[in-house]
Amino acid sequence: MYKNLVIVESPAKAKTIGQYLGKDYKIAASVGHIRDLPQSTLGVDVGNDFKPRYINMRGKHKVIKELKNLAENSENVLLATDPDREGEAIAWHLATILKIDSASDCRIAFNEITPKAVKHAVESPRSIDMDLVDAQQARRILDRLVGYELSPLLWKKIRKGLSAGRVQSVATRMLVEKERAIEAFKPEEYWHIFVELKKQATSENFKVRYQGEKNGDKVKRTDIQNKEEADALVKDLNPNAYVVDKVKKGQRKKHPKPPFTTSTLQQEASSRLGFTARRTMRVAQQLYEGVAVEGHGLVALVTYIRTDAVRISEEALVEAKKKINQIYGSDYALAKPRTFKNKNEAQDAHEAIRPAHFDLDPNSIRSSLTDEQFKLYDLIWKRFLASQMKACDLNTVSLDVANGTHIFRVNGETIIFPGYLKAYDDAQSGQSKERLPELEEGEKLDFLKLDPQQKFTQPPARYTEASLIKAMEVEGIGRPSTYAPTISTILDRHYAEKEGRSLKPTDLGVLVTEMLEENFENIVDMQFTAGMEDELDKVEAGKKDWVELLQGFYPDFHEAIEKADDAIKKVELPEEDLHRKCPKCKEGNLFLKHGRYGKFVACDRFPECDYTESYGEPTPSHCPKCGSKVVRRKSKRNRYFYTCDKLGDDPNCDFISWNLPLDGENCPTCGAYMVQKVSRGQTYKACSNPDCPTNQKKKTTKKSKIAKASEDTKASKAAKAKENQPKEEADEKN
Repeated sequence: MYKNLVIVESPAKAKTIGQYLGKDYKIAASVGHIRDLPQSTLGVDVGNDFKPRYINMRGKHKVIKELKNLAENSENVLLATDPDREGEAIAWHLATILKIDSASDCRIAFNEITPKAVKHAVESPRSIDMDLVDAQQARRILDRLVGYELSPLLWKKIRKGLSAGRVQSVATRMLVEKERAIEAFKPEEYWHIFVELKKQATSENFKVRYQGEKNGDKVKRTDIQNKEEADALVKDLNPNAYVVDKVKKGQRKKHPKPPFTTSTLQQEASSRLGFTARRTMRVAQQLYEGVAVEGHGLVALVTYIRTDAVRISEEALVEAKKKINQIYGSDYALAKPRTFKNKNEAQDAHEAIRPAHFDLDPNSIRSSLTDEQFKLYDLIWKRFLASQMKACDLNTVSLDVANGTHIFRVNGETIIFPGYLKAYDDAQSGQSKERLPELEEGEKLDFLKLDPQQKFTQPPARYTEASLIKAMEVEGIGRPSTYAPTISTILDRHYAEKEGRSLKPTDLGVLVTEMLEENFENIVDMQFTAGMEDELDKVEAGKKDWVELLQGFYPDFHEAIEKADDAIKKVELPEEDLHRKCPKCKEGNLFLKHGRYGKFVACDRFPECDYTESYGEPTPSHCPKCGSKVVRRKSKRNRYFYTCDKLGDDPNCDFISWNLPLDGENCPTCGAYMVQKVSRGQTYKACSNPDCPTNQKKKTTKKSKIAKASEDTKASKAAKAKENQPKEEADEKN
């Protein structure tokens, strides 16, 4: 018989909590959700106030049986699932299965897995918050209604295996609209005129850029749009007439950003570490649930990682100030804590992502973390400390240089006091735009060089994972827990593909989006979807009934489904004749087709001939072995690789590589051809020869670092073992 049974979602979280509670507590895990709507049917009675039919999830029979046995043999059951809608819903499902009154004090929640937080939660249980449960139910049922009625329509009108979703379809439309803007873009010519100048009697030189014409005390900005205008300006400039017209000096402060929310963590991990949103959340979950730290056991290193709040607890603010004083000194600590305001009331119950143990800084536990765990923990640690440090003080200067009536300008910044940059280096902060000498108005300058530069306006950039998440957050599309799975679904369904870091919609993604735009404008409308999120927040706050929300949406949606079923004709993605004979049957022609897993090549005599091959997308490069074209293909694990377009047809060429060969570029060291490599979304050139000294040098450096780290870890463990030997021997004897 157990005195108390505490149920959490994950075994890792159970092990971590188990260290903090005594022998009177038994910790068990539900391993996520235990009940859900059935997969084979809609599972929602739309004619009876959208009553859901929940069933025990497949594969959870053993877990449910064990939890029931434990609950029957426990005096008290506490449900310690995550502190959000999803966690509250899991707690409610557990209470239902275990026959626990949801109005009783059976629910505990904590934002961080620390001894103090866990013990405080155990001492102050509450009832299950049915407003949170209803908000989760409304979202689940809403998504089920959209998915189970709209997806079959796509199967019928395009092909099987497709899906549509309330958030997923809007995110796909955002990618498609960006692509439309890129295709419609027409570049426009413009010119920048730079002049390199020097302070007289010194070697201090600097660059200024043409700004416009001076009219009295004001400068009218002038855009140079073509070569004729540029030539006319250059001709009008007197190389001996450059004079300092105006020097404007000042100071400004740059303040740190708030600690991470789920969205900003995913964005920063993408731009700084090259992590996908899915990878970021996987690693963050490990840091939240507990990592084995040498000398400490399992430790949860960060607070709850699914949050859109920027609030910080009073206790954390006190600990942050202590740590800043200890590491950086009192000059960097704030006299009064810096607070950040949440956007709405629903976020006030949550806290920003921050370290949970301020005595465990990233460097001190480096040997206990994987490389990706260390990088993400270090990012969270530094961002949080920076949020409570003094601002960065900058000297600013704006310099105008006159040549007749023509004005050239340059702006510069220099750091006086780094402030928070000591902890969290912001690449955009305090970088001097131009190092300027001390100058006075009326001072003459020496001319060094004129540099007219022709430029063209650039099309809008495609979304990356980071910029798409930021755009979704700004537009109010989805919530923190939905960003990563939404992007993963878009990629898995082949509605978009990655080109470097960019997300490019596929032909299939465009086709599905166009069909939804024509027939279900609300489903792919950003304002409508964002409004629905606000309505769900009202349900969570107890200001709106969840059934009323669904009644306002479903009738019109269902009517649109019925109309579309009659109005839409079946659409086929166009097949392209490759003008090649089938190598298997020798009779059919090969066509480029669209399948469930993307583009592929197949014989047009199917099913008589079942020949298929992977599709090779053309590249600008040529095969370094035979000179034919190089094509890009996709592996079964969605990784791109490159082959000769004659691979399989020409027995004399077997070129295949993970990296794109670069035409006409050879290694200056060994003479082998160069390739384009991609790391963390960034491209760089490298020698294709693995035995080339340029590659060996990198390899040796990496190995030596790993070897040294391994030796340091071994030495540390040996020293610790020697230090603890008498105690360990005593334990053995006991």
